Amino acid sequence: MSLIFDAHLDLAMNALEWNRNLILSVNEIRDKEQFLTDKPDRGKGTVSLEAMRNGNIGLCVATQIARYVKPKNNLPGWNSPEQAWAQTQGQLAWYRAMESLEEMIQVKSKEDLENHIINWDNNSKKPIGYILSLEGADSIISMEHLNKSYEDGLRAIGPAHYGPGTYAYGTDSSGSIGVRGRELLNEIEKLNLILDATHLCDISFWETMERFSGPVWASHNNCRSLVPNERQFNDKQLKELIKRKAVIGVCLDAWMIIPEWKRGVSTPKERNLSLEKIVDHIDHICQLSGNCDYVGIGSDLDGAFGKEQCPFDLNTIADLQKIKPILKNRGYSELDIDKIFHKNFINFLLNTWS
Repeated sequence: MSLIFDAHLDLAMNALEWNRNLILSVNEIRDKEQFLTDKPDRGKGTVSLEAMRNGNIGLCVATQIARYVKPKNNLPGWNSPEQAWAQTQGQLAWYRAMESLEEMIQVKSKEDLENHIINWDNNSKKPIGYILSLEGADSIISMEHLNKSYEDGLRAIGPAHYGPGTYAYGTDSSGSIGVRGRELLNEIEKLNLILDATHLCDISFWETMERFSGPVWASHNNCRSLVPNERQFNDKQLKELIKRKAVIGVCLDAWMIIPEWKRGVSTPKERNLSLEKIVDHIDHICQLSGNCDYVGIGSDLDGAFGKEQCPFDLNTIADLQKIKPILKNRGYSELDIDKIFHKNFINFLLNTWS
């Protein structure tokens, strides 16, 4: 099996907010949730650390995530930046607990990355390597907090998530990065953090591209030309990312893969949503760039959705391996597939951390 680098997994969120013991198998996690109804994806999860090993997903970008919601913001979240910060610190504690059990290992430098790739092939226990990323920066109370996070191993950050944020406007909103956003970008660049452009609204995206000259990627984004929604990037945005040598990770959330998906109504089988459809997005990015150098996988599996809202031919995250024969059938070579599966993101990190 080819090594897979998954550029976006909300592992700690699942552990702490969904109360999922990710050391268990996916089937065991589903069994524990079979009578729960508090979330639409109960009993339908696809991710566990065991399933990642089964699918040779040896590296991932693992998130901290905690939205601060300002007054009059109806989105779910925390009512103060301090609460949001505390939630991210709890998530960090979970990653540390997984490290102590040798289930995971933090990757925060070129040396760490090179060593992990060697050890992954030579270690039957296989602790999964993770790069720590913050999805949405609202929990960053001050630049001192950002520096503290960097010391704790944070290596990537997305300024916004959904709605109007402290530092930028995200999905389903529109606005400028403002003074605080510019301050954040300056500090991100100073620390050589990777800026995750995912979720930035169009205005904030272009302001960020104009202002920021450090490393950029889009950990989990699809193509607006295939799914006309502001959550996706249009071709002009994708070309800008390609020009900056960014890598775009394609996402497996149904409403981002095919148009006119109705959450809670549409079903993968009824809409013929298979892994073939996600390869359409991979192929589109490759056609825009003229090569296979700027696309990867950022599955976002179990990012508040499960089997009810992902391709029907995926039972667990291990089934990401099924993308390989689809790419082969479309004429992609072994080298092309290795780039898409892991080399593009790994080379990006090696260059960023050199």
